[in-house]
Amino acid sequence: MMFWRRLLENKLAVAGGVIVSVLLAASLLAPFIAPYDPAQIHVDRVLVPPCKEHPLGTDQLGRDVLSRIIWGGRISLLVGFVAVGIATAIGVVLGAVAGYYGGWVDGLIMRLVDVMLCFPAFFLILAVVALLEPSIWNIMVVIGLTSWMGVARLVRAEFLSLKERDFVLAARSLGASPARIIFVHILPNAMGPVFVSAILGIGSAILTESALSFLGIGVQPPTPSWGNMLTAGKDHLEIAYWLSLFPGLAILLTVLGYNLLGEGIRDALDPRLRD
Repeated sequence: MMFWRRLLENKLAVAGGVIVSVLLAASLLAPFIAPYDPAQIHVDRVLVPPCKEHPLGTDQLGRDVLSRIIWGGRISLLVGFVAVGIATAIGVVLGAVAGYYGGWVDGLIMRLVDVMLCFPAFFLILAVVALLEPSIWNIMVVIGLTSWMGVARLVRAEFLSLKERDFVLAARSLGASPARIIFVHILPNAMGPVFVSAILGIGSAILTESALSFLGIGVQPPTPSWGNMLTAGKDHLEIAYWLSLFPGLAILLTVLGYNLLGEGIRDALDPRLRD
């Protein structure tokens, strides 16, 4: 109850939650709320400015921009959730093992983390994706495999603090296996920071996918993605501002919403801020 009270008192966190909820609802209900087929071409409606029939206008092929943004939200959110899920799973396992066992195991895993952090993340993703066939699945896997280091460090720090607590010593004295101690006794108590990191990571993953699609090595047309919509819009920026403005606003609001929600949850979970 204390957590929810503190979260609801944070107006920015509530605003982020509303934004995230609206975007999730719109993406899930895309087949029912999108006014047009996002891939349907209308040669007689090319570059129509925002109007009653097309609230966000049409693109260079006469496709409805609002419908494409709604369907593109599905792609962006899928990439965000799956990529963050992969990164969190890897980071939790490696961080838990490093923090629990310590010694050379900890040293080896942390040196791997240091090596991964030496590479600029976006350029590493760019290089790997460029070598593979452009597809949404490759993007999700590559983003996940190159963004687990922060989670690993968080979990390791939590394990170093928690593994000497009385409840862990009691479980060890009762003969509990290391796997049971790690995943049943310690990990549930270390998931608060991981949850916050995952929420913040969704916004980062969406931004990365949009950048890759903008560069032409992400989600490929005609599948709508906010990034490839920006790419198409830049060629008509002087005569059709809406092609770049509205997908850009969708990316901005999505990343802002997840960041605000993540920051609010972090503040609500921080014991130093509790009454």
